Amino acid sequence: MDDTTFGEPPRKRARTTSLQEQPEPVPADNSSESPAWDQLQSPYHLADYYTDQNNSPTLPISSDPFQSPAASWTQDGFSQDPGYLASQEELRCILFSLANSTAPTRVSSPDIVGRFELAEQSPRSKKYQPERRGELLQSSLSSRRRIEYLKNYVAEVAPWLDMFDSQCTFRQQVPVLARSFPALSYAMLAISARQIERKNGVRNWFDSLELYQEAIRRLSPLLQLRDPKIVAACVLLCCLEMMSARAQDWRRHLEGCAALFDAFGIHGFSQGILQAVFWCYARMDLCGALISDGTQTTLLHPSKWLPEGYQTEDAHQLFQSVKSPDMHANYAVYLCVKATELVSDRTKYVELGEDNGCTPERFRTRWLSLWNDLQCWFSERPSELLPVQTVNRKPFPHILFVHWAAISSNQLYHTACILLLKMMPKDIRLPRSQTLFPLWHARRICGISLANPHQGCLNNSIQPLWIAGQLFSHVSEHEEIIRLIQSIEAETGWGTCWRIRDLEVAWGCSGMR
Repeated sequence: MDDTTFGEPPRKRARTTSLQEQPEPVPADNSSESPAWDQLQSPYHLADYYTDQNNSPTLPISSDPFQSPAASWTQDGFSQDPGYLASQEELRCILFSLANSTAPTRVSSPDIVGRFELAEQSPRSKKYQPERRGELLQSSLSSRRRIEYLKNYVAEVAPWLDMFDSQCTFRQQVPVLARSFPALSYAMLAISARQIERKNGVRNWFDSLELYQEAIRRLSPLLQLRDPKIVAACVLLCCLEMMSARAQDWRRHLEGCAALFDAFGIHGFSQGILQAVFWCYARMDLCGALISDGTQTTLLHPSKWLPEGYQTEDAHQLFQSVKSPDMHANYAVYLCVKATELVSDRTKYVELGEDNGCTPERFRTRWLSLWNDLQCWFSERPSELLPVQTVNRKPFPHILFVHWAAISSNQLYHTACILLLKMMPKDIRLPRSQTLFPLWHARRICGISLANPHQGCLNNSIQPLWIAGQLFSHVSEHEEIIRLIQSIEAETGWGTCWRIRDLEVAWGCSGMR
């Protein structure tokens, strides 16, 4: 692509080859014009500062709740590519700059597109015409591959982004918005290319890296714009990073988006595209909390998931007032987050001596309230979230749903119940019920994944399967879970098999395979 298209001076980038060529990867050129790249030897450099509107470091944020140690994973080489690492830090810089912006906090109106066009133009390109944008988007990518990636985005990627959204925002609305917003278009193409590379086991070259870098380059001039399309692009790029990130890295990849949502006041009841984008992020944030194994809750505190002025006690009524299967499914996400929060608070109070108010009396009250909320969720499920067929088989029942949101939301209900039952206060007495047996919930988590092949729900089932899988002791159960996790990685391209090693350690059979 000609970097002077919009009258910009040519920029040195980690990748400068056309997407139509596929040479061997080259080391990153750290002389990029992006700020502070010459000091990128330390992976903490840009992560340790907020930046002002000129991308200049301002305030140290080492104690910020959104920060975690840096790390990387080499499963297919992507996460250690020098160009990727530099671009990843640049994206984090952009996200924290947006979050720390002094611009008005309201989300911009549709006329932002006009201001975006002005931001991209320079004195050397005053004759730039918006209708040329489609031509420019294709200039560095062959038409055949661009169509391939778009088709894959619609067929493979968008469904798991939209699995709790009957309006199919990512499949229907985002591609339309991307036609006039290059950063979003490149983000779509990048995540689609990455999914294909992961699924096909590509290891020597990454179209997705070039597209990922181009999306970030297009975001750089837009730091002062509060446009929903910017948020959507950032979440897509975050999803791309998560696809091949190891467990220890998840929170690092989510930190920028968490800060962005917090600063912009985006929550689960925001309107339009922002609501869809929020819940897409929220499910990833929940996965990160589940990965922490009881030590942490979500990066975006659960109180920020509700509109300003609402308290935890208002959540049930707030979710029920929407009266849609999608929002009832989102309520399961929220309740599971509340379970991770309670587990984390109690762990820190008991094991670390943290004075967070989670005394035995307060813990008991919160436990009972959350347990009752979960059982209300289960009993109040709309018909769309009920199974259409349950077949009792060994080792796990097969439980079939026809609504996408029903699959993961029911798994998350069972996951939250297991988390609570593992630390149930001894003095609580509840009516005898199958819901009080962790193994009942664990078998249903596995059975739901076995019976429902929806890719997005398979991706999101990994942490529930990890939590459920630890409870089983028979070799036939272990083998079934291992086959299931292996099939998920093969089918979706998401890195999942690392959880097999964790389960083998939990089962006491590490190194036997």
